[in-house]
Amino acid sequence: MKVLIIEDDVEAAAFIVKGFREAGHAPSFAADGDTGLEYGLSDDFDVMVVDRMLPKRDGLSIISEMRAAGKQTPALILSALGEVDDRVAGLRAGGDDYLPKPYAFSELLARAEVLARRQAPGEAQTTYVVGDLELDRLSHSVKRAGETIVLQPREFRLLEFLMKNAGQVVTRTMLLEKVWDYHFDPQTNVIDVHISRLRAKIDKGQDTPLIQTVRGAGYVLRYPT
Repeated sequence: MKVLIIEDDVEAAAFIVKGFREAGHAPSFAADGDTGLEYGLSDDFDVMVVDRMLPKRDGLSIISEMRAAGKQTPALILSALGEVDDRVAGLRAGGDDYLPKPYAFSELLARAEVLARRQAPGEAQTTYVVGDLELDRLSHSVKRAGETIVLQPREFRLLEFLMKNAGQVVTRTMLLEKVWDYHFDPQTNVIDVHISRLRAKIDKGQDTPLIQTVRGAGYVLRYPT
């Protein structure tokens, strides 16, 4: 999930970014309203988290400008203004949810994930099963043959993408775009390194390896039948 976080409190923003990253998502960050609006208009995000009071441009005007430009990115508003009239104003400005401060990060994360799923019904699937391998997006858990496998956030995203496209070849370009959010080739072996680590956790000691290299094309995850 690509998340745009527009928050001028640097410490709060760092905490939110860290939390989303640890949950396996891809956060981007803007520290003022003008920059946030620029990011929101120039890229496609699954959801944005917008502080209401920001330097240069307030959060509600960001959402209004994006709606006027045809951008329907779901918006979750964060604000110290939590009265009913404040929440109503936020929703009427185009916000999809409103979370008063202080808040628990777990609630912020859950609300953002719900908004993203509503925006992309095709992403509503929360579990993937390939052979004896199971991945649960909500609990961020992975099991093979009933045994829990601990993955780092990037490894989890990589496996999720492979399982979502099980049986199909996924190219290095697809992985760079969908797992790393790169739109260029960084000319590194980052994919090979992560595939190697994932293989060590998923396939090591198993009779049936699931992750296969397709020479000159990419990778495929499949369970032989």
